[in-house]
Amino acid sequence: MSARILDGKRIAADVRGEVKERAAGLRRRGTTPGLAFVLVGDDPASAVYVRSKGQACEEAGFHSVTERLPAAATMEQVLGLVRRFNDDPAIHGLLVQLPLPDGLDEDAVLTAIDPAKDVDGFHPVNVGRLATGGDGFVPATPLGVREILLREGIETRGKHAVVVGRSNIVGKPMANLLLRYGAGGDATVTVCHSKTRDLGSVTRLGEILVVAVGRAGMITGEMVRPGAVVVDVGINRVPDPARPGKTRLVGDVDFHGAAEVAAAITPVPGGVGPMTIAMLLQNTLTAAERAAARP
Repeated sequence: MSARILDGKRIAADVRGEVKERAAGLRRRGTTPGLAFVLVGDDPASAVYVRSKGQACEEAGFHSVTERLPAAATMEQVLGLVRRFNDDPAIHGLLVQLPLPDGLDEDAVLTAIDPAKDVDGFHPVNVGRLATGGDGFVPATPLGVREILLREGIETRGKHAVVVGRSNIVGKPMANLLLRYGAGGDATVTVCHSKTRDLGSVTRLGEILVVAVGRAGMITGEMVRPGAVVVDVGINRVPDPARPGKTRLVGDVDFHGAAEVAAAITPVPGGVGPMTIAMLLQNTLTAAERAAARP
């Protein structure tokens, strides 16, 4: 393996340390950052995600609260919680854990969140601000990818970046971040997806290759440009041949094959994953600082 490892775990720890320090200063000035979670239904994975985010808030010195609703909750019940947190001055960030149970309109719920508290960056106002170069909240995962590139000194200006995946959570905002003016942007961006013909011929153009498709090992070493920077956003559970009956985490990129030709690469686990919560905390802190600065 010749590629340099981009250590997202270390960078996430640095970001969380900086957030904790800034939060302490904000508390001394009378404002404790507050993050609210709305969890609907009993999906085990969602419960784990919310619990880990709550623990991260506690470690950072934030105030957090989790409100649970049953899977049979009505839209009015969910929207009522959203309105309550929108109006609560102690809450600066509001996160509705997705996916919602069948029968609930995710778009309507996300649109009901105050854009100033939309630390997930999913509200149409924040999506529009990102697309037009405005100052809004950006989804935490692509923001984490950008932070890795910046802190590892990887130049994006003038580079050809290829993004594999067009989701609203990662692919589209990642492309928009790479297109923005300034540090971490100014790239020429190509977006690939499930309908792209001869995918490998396109991915091999990428001096920076960001992969977020949710398919284990989809990008092989032969699909990577020699000397490219590869950022693997995928997190997939596959059978572990070394432990019968157990699973292991792998990315969307064949790590060992890609590492033979890439200049730098993120591992899975330990790459982009830890950055997501770190950047969610940073977004929440920013929301709290903005609220504290208002007259």
